[in-house]
Amino acid sequence: MYQNQRPAGRAAARAATPSTLEHLTFAISSAIVLLALFSLLRLGLLIYNHELIGDTSTASFAEAFLNGLRFDLRVVIYLCAPLILALLSTRLMAARRWQRYWLSVAASLTIFLGIVELDFYREFHQRLNGLVFQYIQEDPATVLSMLWHGFPVVRLLLAWMALSGAAFILFAWLDRLTRRRSPGGRSNESQRSGRLLHSWPARSLALLLCLTFSVAGARGTLRQGPPLRWGDAFTTESMFANQLGLNGTLTLYAAGKSRLSAERDNIWEPSMPADKAVVVTRDLLLGPNEQLVDSDPAAVRRDYQAPADTRLPIRNVVVILMESFAGHFVGALGSQAGITPNFDRLARDGLLFRRFFSNGTHTHQGMFATMACFPNLPGFEYLMQTPEGGHQFSGLPQLLGARGYEDLYVYNGDFA
Repeated sequence: MYQNQRPAGRAAARAATPSTLEHLTFAISSAIVLLALFSLLRLGLLIYNHELIGDTSTASFAEAFLNGLRFDLRVVIYLCAPLILALLSTRLMAARRWQRYWLSVAASLTIFLGIVELDFYREFHQRLNGLVFQYIQEDPATVLSMLWHGFPVVRLLLAWMALSGAAFILFAWLDRLTRRRSPGGRSNESQRSGRLLHSWPARSLALLLCLTFSVAGARGTLRQGPPLRWGDAFTTESMFANQLGLNGTLTLYAAGKSRLSAERDNIWEPSMPADKAVVVTRDLLLGPNEQLVDSDPAAVRRDYQAPADTRLPIRNVVVILMESFAGHFVGALGSQAGITPNFDRLARDGLLFRRFFSNGTHTHQGMFATMACFPNLPGFEYLMQTPEGGHQFSGLPQLLGARGYEDLYVYNGDFA
């Protein structure tokens, strides 16, 4: 009797194991649900902060939502990775309960972050970022007290629990929907087809296709070079629309990764009191024809008034940034190679600075230094690659624009 039960038990286990097609259907359906969830959270953020819409066109917000799908897809790929890797084993494919639990917890956490972000964006006009960790670390008791007395915490928590419960029910429904309803009544041909779909070659092919799509989706772009970055969301003239194109979960993860990174151990230690550092810096920077704009919040911001006898009737400002233009190759700086004749001629006819400070080791660091006078600060060494780079910096375009200059940008390279 025991021997007769073993084949029956194996048959029941095979019947309970979803086929490769059923498993893929469940994984794809779950991914679509998560994508829809992120889009709904983005819509909620837009409605909750509708006073920031201003005169932004509907087309700009439509573009922001399309950009957001690319960022959302990156998160969804990572969340669905356990389902994709489950193709390695039929036992893992059969563990639908744990797959539902994983998806439900991931959706619940996503909903929680989306609800938190509603008021976070209203306060800071930024997606979730390092400010979350900064406030919690500095004085958690005060922050929690402010949240409790300043925001409808109870209502938001109830909404979070209700939406999380709905997500759990939805994934359970998808589980039932993508399973065989009557495995015992299948024909022999159907059973042979089911065994074929359970076979290792079929699962290997499905896994290969899923991994190929997942890599492309996790990168967020098909271009060569770096993967999707925050700057890919900044495609409109509206800062609010551009911010909507980002994914709050991704920005918070990037902030946490940067905060816990070993690179932060290299942050410069202060070598003198801040007041003394300000005085020393002002003495080094302030020229004879310059005045401080504001000595308190802007410690070194200054306005320059050129002497009347040195002013030209027509003034054009041309800023040329060149890659790998190392000083030891420049003839005006002592090189004998003779490969920079035009620059050497400009140096003879103009003003050549022989002592200068390199702001960093990458082009994007030089861009911020040249155009916005923004130094390479500790913790912001890769400002171009972080959402903080989207702030409206004050630099040459703003200062010259106030004096009637027209801006023209010419870029000869790959924006990726």
